[in-house]
Amino acid sequence: MDTHSDGWSFTRFLDRLPVGALLALTVLLGLAPFLPEPHLWEKLKMLAAGTLNRPIDIFDLCLHTAPLLLLAVKVGRMTSRKAAPQDGAPPP
Repeated sequence: MDTHSDGWSFTRFLDRLPVGALLALTVLLGLAPFLPEPHLWEKLKMLAAGTLNRPIDIFDLCLHTAPLLLLAVKVGRMTSRKAAPQDGAPPP
């Protein structure tokens, strides 16, 4: 729920983000650079191998993962809003 009716809130910001723009950002940052391998894949392999220990690598993992997490939260919110009845009305 939105507790800040007159101020800034993360949920309001997330609800107003266009899905297409967020999807494009997710693909671009998730796969960039495209060659020799995407950074996200490289950092996840480093994490699995236990070699993700430099601060710049941790920051890079967070940077390339953030749009994916935002997209997952937005899709989850959209799905739960469609499933939950609004204003006491029965679901369609």
